[in-house]
Amino acid sequence: MNLQQETEKQWQQWQQKLVEADLPIPREAEFHQAALKVWEASDYVVQSAFRHLGLLPELYRQGELNSSFGEGELAQKLAGLLQGVDDEAALSRVLRDFRRRQMVRIIWRDLAGLAPLDETLEDLSALADCCIEWSLQKLYTWFCEQMGTPRNQAGEAQSLVVLGMGKLGARELNLSSDIDLIFAYPEAGHTDGARQLTNEQFFIRLCQRMVQVLDNHTGDGFVFRVDTRLRPFGNVGPLAMSFSALESYYGSQGREWERYAMIKARVVAGDPQAGDELMALLRPFVYRRYLDFGAIESLREMKQLISSELHKKGMQANIKLGPGGIREIEFIGQAFQLIRGGRDKALQIRPILLVLQCLQERELLPAYTVQELSEAYRFLRLVENRLQAWQDRQTHLLPEDEAGRLRLARSMGYVCWDDFSVQLEQYRKRVQGQFDMVFAAPQTSSDEESQPLTGVWHESVDQEQAISALEAVGFRQGDVALQELHTFRESHAYRRLSTKGRERLDQLMPLLLEAVGRSEWADDALQRVIGLLEAVVQRTAYIALLVENPLVLSQLVKLTAVSPWVANMLTRHPILLDELIDPRRLYSPLKRDELNVELADQVSRIDADDLESQMELLRLFAQSNRLRVAAADIADQIPLMVVSDYLTWIAESVIEQVIQLTYRELVRRHGRPPGLNQDETGFAVLGYGKLGGIELGFGSDLDMVFLHGCPDRNAFTDGEKPVSVDVFYARMAQRFIHIMTTRTPSGILYEVDMRLRPNGNSGMMVSSLETFETYQHHNAWTWEHQALVRARVVAGDKRVNDRFEAIRKVVLSESRDPAQLQGEVIEMREKMRASLDKSNQDQFDLKQGTGGIVDIEFMVQYTVLRWAHDYPDLLAWTDNIRLLETMSKLGLLNDYAAERMMGIYKVLRAAYHRSALQDLPALVESGKLTEERALVQDIWSCLMQNKKTEREMFQ
Repeated sequence: MNLQQETEKQWQQWQQKLVEADLPIPREAEFHQAALKVWEASDYVVQSAFRHLGLLPELYRQGELNSSFGEGELAQKLAGLLQGVDDEAALSRVLRDFRRRQMVRIIWRDLAGLAPLDETLEDLSALADCCIEWSLQKLYTWFCEQMGTPRNQAGEAQSLVVLGMGKLGARELNLSSDIDLIFAYPEAGHTDGARQLTNEQFFIRLCQRMVQVLDNHTGDGFVFRVDTRLRPFGNVGPLAMSFSALESYYGSQGREWERYAMIKARVVAGDPQAGDELMALLRPFVYRRYLDFGAIESLREMKQLISSELHKKGMQANIKLGPGGIREIEFIGQAFQLIRGGRDKALQIRPILLVLQCLQERELLPAYTVQELSEAYRFLRLVENRLQAWQDRQTHLLPEDEAGRLRLARSMGYVCWDDFSVQLEQYRKRVQGQFDMVFAAPQTSSDEESQPLTGVWHESVDQEQAISALEAVGFRQGDVALQELHTFRESHAYRRLSTKGRERLDQLMPLLLEAVGRSEWADDALQRVIGLLEAVVQRTAYIALLVENPLVLSQLVKLTAVSPWVANMLTRHPILLDELIDPRRLYSPLKRDELNVELADQVSRIDADDLESQMELLRLFAQSNRLRVAAADIADQIPLMVVSDYLTWIAESVIEQVIQLTYRELVRRHGRPPGLNQDETGFAVLGYGKLGGIELGFGSDLDMVFLHGCPDRNAFTDGEKPVSVDVFYARMAQRFIHIMTTRTPSGILYEVDMRLRPNGNSGMMVSSLETFETYQHHNAWTWEHQALVRARVVAGDKRVNDRFEAIRKVVLSESRDPAQLQGEVIEMREKMRASLDKSNQDQFDLKQGTGGIVDIEFMVQYTVLRWAHDYPDLLAWTDNIRLLETMSKLGLLNDYAAERMMGIYKVLRAAYHRSALQDLPALVESGKLTEERALVQDIWSCLMQNKKTEREMFQ
């Protein structure tokens, strides 16, 4: 008898049973058509229908077979059934009847094609949730009545929290899955009953009874098979533990596979508030604040153990654990979660399909990969459910008998096993291919070139051989390199390494030596990279990052060999090694608008009240983007003048975000200042010097002045705790500086210089526009007007910006006596040179030396102040290059002089810039740049000391 005939026979027998029991038979064609599909694919439904004859007709009559349940509907149905249940026997019976009814409904809708996979998984998870929750509620109440309520030392009642792990935690439960549970309670203490129990005793007994209610097989079947082996210490550990005990265990003894398991943990029952507290305690164990590439190695080892075990048992046909199976898809997504989840909270999610989608959005996996994995996952999960729908048995093995194979193929929509098998194998091969790409074994040092370097690192070859091996791969001074390696091995940092840490470092060092040897500056690079290793070697995740990612290692060597500044930055902030993973991103720094969008997106993921996290994020954002600019500069991807643009844009984006953060916090406390629209702050930051001139370099500090635009200084904010406008903006300025300059584990954000504000260090931290205007007209010195030439609003309120620009234009356009102006500018330059010029007989100070950068800047500032009254176009720009171009266009500077001045300025800036990347003072040998310096001095003599007339030199 073939499969269809057998199905039809059983179907007829069931209808006959209904007739004999005088029960109605659904006659609709849609019911009959769906029933034959279900009957053929699920013996569990067939047997349930025979044992409980009225079940299917009732489900159909009530419309439950043809409709989806909304959120919470299953829990409501079970709650209604449990009203009045007051003993354990009745609880067990109701739960089992309810489970059977819902399983028949869910399997029917799945096999009949009435429910998509997502609905099936959600319904199964919701079913488990409500059964666990109501079991807990009933049993806890009865236990408290019998034994007293468990309380902490303060007398507060304690409740149980149930964590669902695995597929239950991710709301991806399959048709016949175990449910993996971990039980916890907030605090130790005692019950308040006549016979005291410790809270541990109370909750262990409660959990034992709860497991029995759910797991025991009775005449009514079971509810869910319960597995509690994922708890700390496994089967030998206590069934329930306090939060502090759990935190202590995972903090000191938690293993990598437990981190993996905890990714999907979810509170499925108990006090939600206590559950949130527990998850917050466990999160640091799962998601590390640094990039943890060691997770790849751990997951690789787990997969190898699984594969080995399957091979022993001959279970290659296992669609969950076998090659290209469900577990490999989960491992791919969860590897990225373990590595990056601590840095990116968007990855702290449970459903694997959402994880994959997030990885695509973050460009961590290409779109085609995510599509392939997602399609394969849905297909394999459907196969899994169809396998388990047959007899409500947890299995992941493909059938070997002909009938079973045909049944599975037909339930998946295929005519025969061969057609189904071809499609299945295509999906599994794709999954295995993607898995192998992510988890490919790291580089090894087994090739001929690296083997001698292994001996060098392990000091297993004699000194002459070691020196020869090092020089063979590119080191100029093999003896010096060998001594550096020996010193590193003798260092305290190396001696403190764990066994695992040494294994990883032993794997890295031959690869590192080979990569460094290929560098043009191998000897310098080795010293810098070893300095980095000494700083991070105890954090073996960074070593794993370098082992697992050949590209990161090569980029590290390339950048540190050229720039000590980059080497020192990575040593101080090794978290930035993440930036070396993707060269496309590394060598393509973001522009202003892109920076604003990225920073706003990152800040939006942090709790608005979490100032510490906000400050860390801002620092990481600025550091990582400065590193990208440095990398692009070193690789000659961007010209010098654009380097300053990028560095200035980074600072501007950060300043704008800090304004928003500080303003929102002050408004929350005190309300809004009067007269502002919803998108206005009334606050602006002026950038002076290099910030104002769009000429920031690596390591530049920020010269800033704060302004506010509220005209009524006697006005108050409109909040519950109002303060005057002056106090509001003063506190905003203080908080702004705190965020920028406080030293955190990631250092400071920027050094800030506020000395250019009205009245200098003795002046108010933030000035009103009226105060600023009055000061500029009546009290400012000439050098302050020189500084105003390079001042602009770099972030903040547009109305304040517009008003400042008007004030600046009027102040700088004042008519000035040329001789007096000239004398005051010269006097200030001489004072600066006397106190700041570091030039000596052997070295020239690029910035402050005679004929250096500041001389050019002073001449430009003098010219603007001298001629702006007659030529307002001079006020359009704040950077020296465009000001020089404007002077040339206006005829204030002849073409030759303009071109030479701009060229020299760029040359001096380039030298200054290279010194910064080399982490050196801005000094060059006194014999260098002599022609350029002499020309600057000639122009200074003509313009500032009247050696020639201005017309002769500049017109």
